[in-house]
Amino acid sequence: MGKLDRPLQLEPVFKAKIWGRQNLAPLYDRTRIGVVPDASTTARSSKDAAVGEAWLTDDTSKFSLGPLAGMTLAEAGAKYGPELVGKNWQHPCFPLLAKHIFTSDWLSVQVHPDDNYARLHDPGSFGKCEMWYVVHADSHAGILLGLKPGVTRETLRPAFEQGKSKELLNLFRPEVGEAIFLPPGTIHALGPGLISFEVEQNSDLTYRLDDFGRVGLDGKPRSLHLEKGLDVIRMDLPLYRALPRFEFREPYGSRRFVLANRYFALEELTVEAPASFSGSPERVEVLTMLAGNGTLEAAGDRLPCQAGNTWIIPPATREYGCVPQGETRWLKFYVPDLDKDFRQPLARRGLSSTEIDQIVFD
Repeated sequence: MGKLDRPLQLEPVFKAKIWGRQNLAPLYDRTRIGVVPDASTTARSSKDAAVGEAWLTDDTSKFSLGPLAGMTLAEAGAKYGPELVGKNWQHPCFPLLAKHIFTSDWLSVQVHPDDNYARLHDPGSFGKCEMWYVVHADSHAGILLGLKPGVTRETLRPAFEQGKSKELLNLFRPEVGEAIFLPPGTIHALGPGLISFEVEQNSDLTYRLDDFGRVGLDGKPRSLHLEKGLDVIRMDLPLYRALPRFEFREPYGSRRFVLANRYFALEELTVEAPASFSGSPERVEVLTMLAGNGTLEAAGDRLPCQAGNTWIIPPATREYGCVPQGETRWLKFYVPDLDKDFRQPLARRGLSSTEIDQIVFD
């Protein structure tokens, strides 16, 4: 049996943000984690810093409780290549970037470019297509998404420069379990009171449009990227939120097909009884646990798991099991074959092509 024939636990990298929070429950215990400082925070030390993001598939994320324990994701990718990420991925970085985001204040209003714009204006970077899945929402939680009717490019610049762009954007209250698709060109901002899961192309390329006049440690407003941002905003994009929830009973519990596009797919698995799953021989898959605890079993290993854990499923993982203690909830994400992984399974379950098109974006 090879090293990469079983689930491999990957530790998150916690990052301080000025809009983050101290309480990371129910996913993590803030008192037991280290934090990467951020230049914009005012915390005296990493112990005092508010945590804004837990990067689940960061280059510096380290494997634990497995044969690659101690290696970073970047080191493992460089050493094992297709054995880790699959034969269809030809780039040196991991195929996907995923995060849990914890907010106590508004993030900046921002927008992301597509691959073509990134290639021309930020060489070496991918564009950024992404989505949010709402894990928790306080009563005051909100998101900004898309432009109100009648807003023009000419009215945007002064609003950004004066920190008043909220007046031009749609404000929504997100619901727990809601999926929100953010193709490149979508203007958006997460608000306070949220825990969100985010999966995207492996890119940190963000054009900040409005930071509401906040200042960094130097006492100066944080930089904006208005020229590039105004270039890539797509004024005509629909708002992909409040998407339908297609969830189906399975012997182990239930399976929800959340959202898919050519860059990533997301499924939600509720596991209430012992279950057996198969990896994909062509790609890497990732599981992150949202609730509950239990064990993963593969290749003779019994691996304890709990909320907040993330597991890489390499292509050689033919079969692995999940034995829950009560109900567990997981998110599974990967780079999909849209027909094989979403369209065909949903059609077999009785959905029409019109219904499928509401969560599958070519």
